[in-house]
Amino acid sequence: MTARIEPAFLKSLRTLLPADSLLTAPEDTRPFESDGLSAYRATPDVVALPGTEVQVAAILQLCHQHQVAVVARGAGTGLAAGALPIAGALLLVLSRLNQIKQIDPLARTATVQPGVRNLAISEAAAAYGLYYAPDPSSQIACSIGGNVAENSGGVHCLKYGLTVHNILKLRAWTISGELLEIGSESLDSAGYDLLALLTGSEGMLAIITEVTVKLLPRPERAQVVLAAFDDVTTAGAAVGNIIAAGIIPAGLEMMDKLAIQAAEAFVHAGYPLNCEALLLCEIDGVNEEVSDDIFTVREVLAASGATEIRTAESEEQRLRFWAGRKAAFPAVGRLTPDYYCMDGTIPRGQLPHVLRRIREMSTEYGLAVANVFHAGDGNLHPLILFDANQPGELAKAESFGGRILELCVEVGGTITGEHGVGLEKINQMCAQFAAPELARFHDVKAAFDPDKLLNPGKAVPELHRCAEWGAMHIQGGQLPHPELPRF
Repeated sequence: MTARIEPAFLKSLRTLLPADSLLTAPEDTRPFESDGLSAYRATPDVVALPGTEVQVAAILQLCHQHQVAVVARGAGTGLAAGALPIAGALLLVLSRLNQIKQIDPLARTATVQPGVRNLAISEAAAAYGLYYAPDPSSQIACSIGGNVAENSGGVHCLKYGLTVHNILKLRAWTISGELLEIGSESLDSAGYDLLALLTGSEGMLAIITEVTVKLLPRPERAQVVLAAFDDVTTAGAAVGNIIAAGIIPAGLEMMDKLAIQAAEAFVHAGYPLNCEALLLCEIDGVNEEVSDDIFTVREVLAASGATEIRTAESEEQRLRFWAGRKAAFPAVGRLTPDYYCMDGTIPRGQLPHVLRRIREMSTEYGLAVANVFHAGDGNLHPLILFDANQPGELAKAESFGGRILELCVEVGGTITGEHGVGLEKINQMCAQFAAPELARFHDVKAAFDPDKLLNPGKAVPELHRCAEWGAMHIQGGQLPHPELPRF
């Protein structure tokens, strides 16, 4: 792999793309210096914006020939530095591949290019009474290619699953420019489950240029119950009680007091402000089923210690309740110069314990935390508030976030639920996986990309890094990210 972009490579690259599709001037490439995790920035040497699948294949073949690394990027809404540029690498931006190629209302599928926005799929399918279920909070902006790369979820993933459960087929290209057609439009296909392998692979195995997704019929009715609690751990216990009662909500979300107050001031969703936590529990389906389940959920919440219970009385109120939750991240951004958004997943039964430990660590580090998360599937999103203008606060926030992820592993969970690993969590991969497991990950990488040209250094740590990380932990320290430029 080259350490810098060679003139000969750049000259050949210019023959493959129109002039406005290749950016090299610093003022043009700087907008691509980070993804949504803006704490880490690196200006790319060159940015390619292909408009066709043929151009993508030709670019990959050229990069393979010249041994130039490739970092794929979509809408740039990722939160783990997965699309962070690398010195000497080509940043391959797929946002111009943004066509919805086909909607088949009978098969209930949509075939789209990777630059299509998540929400745009549901908007296009609405005319047929259909929609695409995974709905990340960034769905108005995030693209389906990035959703596949990170295996994104959303507030409705408890009932309807993550991205991997809602796609049928992929077209993808290897670094040598060979086409792979993975999966099929049937419910299953022969051979190893490469569809699941590529979903969540963070651009390290192949470049995806087409996705066929499942569409679902709009439910006859959807209704939300809002419950307030005077204790965060009590609210966490209520989550398990709802599932134990045999109810699988379409969405089951939780926010703590800091997040509630920020969201209410920003969106005016009608949240109660005198509580320590609230749950949003949405039930959908046929009318009679929703009525029965809403009654059961209200009973469970009352028995679980809820101090106030409301049921949305109109579609407008239901959407307003959700608007507060979906705007929680930008709302918290109004409280502090910076915040560090974590993403880990734990068994539901561990919610009370983990929330207590996060509160204790918040006191230990002297950094406030706003908790916003997909409570139903245990996917935590603690937002660590800090000020990067204060020396040492970013490093303190990183250390705090790393300990939260390691706590997730300790209780039987994982270090990511939907944001991916990228560079942000690469040290914590050493906490979750042993050397033999990491070696198998590297074997898979080598099968697709033997020269390590696709998004190198991301997601899966080298074994020597884990050895260093383990030594640092034994000594009570942390292995930092020296390779990541800070803002």
